[in-house]
Amino acid sequence: MGIDEVKVSQWMCEHVGAVAPLDFELIAGGRSNLTYRVSDANANIFALRRPPISHVLPTAHDMVREYTIISALHPLDIPVARPLGLCTDEAVNERPFYVMEFVDGAILRTRDDAEAAFAPAERRVIGDNLATTLAQLHDVDVKEAGLADLARHEGYIERQLRRWRTQYEQMTVAGVDYGGIVEAVGDQLAASVPRQQRVSVVHGDYRLDNTVLDEHGAVKAILDWEICTLGDPMADLGLLLVYWAEPADRTEALLGAAPTTAPGFSTREQVLAAYAAQSDLDVSQVAYYQAFGYWKLACIMQGVFARYSAGATAGDQGSVQEYPQHITMLVELAKQTLEQH
Repeated sequence: MGIDEVKVSQWMCEHVGAVAPLDFELIAGGRSNLTYRVSDANANIFALRRPPISHVLPTAHDMVREYTIISALHPLDIPVARPLGLCTDEAVNERPFYVMEFVDGAILRTRDDAEAAFAPAERRVIGDNLATTLAQLHDVDVKEAGLADLARHEGYIERQLRRWRTQYEQMTVAGVDYGGIVEAVGDQLAASVPRQQRVSVVHGDYRLDNTVLDEHGAVKAILDWEICTLGDPMADLGLLLVYWAEPADRTEALLGAAPTTAPGFSTREQVLAAYAAQSDLDVSQVAYYQAFGYWKLACIMQGVFARYSAGATAGDQGSVQEYPQHITMLVELAKQTLEQH
């Protein structure tokens, strides 16, 4: 389960004011950090984050880094869960972990979620709220927030292109050939990187299902700061637009029934306009960053496909048979979007 209930309970009672006995429930797991819902004897509810139980890379799943980020942003009125305590003593639970407030609200992962939580007339404001919240995050002065040493400031897109190109090249699958389109689009992206306008806090995976919404569709908390860094804020905006699916999009087979395809949601153009109205940044080259987002997702998906094909799922290949056509579709979307740039 990943929790030493006796030791963690004792630590939480001593450091974050929990009252024994505590109940631990895993609510988000997988290859990324694990999140638990923790309730105590007084009906207080906390959220606890720890690294995955296995396959932990030395530089990944850094609890201290994640806790540092939300601790810096919370006093600035950026909607994040209130940080409560960080444990780096591995004698307590084998790995570092941290505790924050549990933010209750709507997390929209599917169209059914959206339709159950909000009436069509209520959905229009959600896109505006996500966009303006992202612009507020990007407006944070990293030096004043104490985050200037979090990462390198310049060359964010160039480093990302190298990173994902390398991963893609290391994740070939015998008998699967994309005809060089992944490399060609990567070359196009590398040859036309826009000038980075500002050094911002870049969430890295900012999308609707990584936020908690209140009953009015406002952002109560941004979740999953695992890959947050410093860099080009337009990368976050481009990825938000990639995931902000519209009913006519080709990506439903890949991304599932996206919540934003339900009636009443903003269009991509409206989301972009809401960001632009809140920000002093030039968004005229956002198509480049959207193209980069599609291409990056293709590279990530190839990595998943390669691991599954190598037997990581104990022989269950059913769920990944269509990956090559999805990867091709993403790269084609990247190419089309880049040509609009």
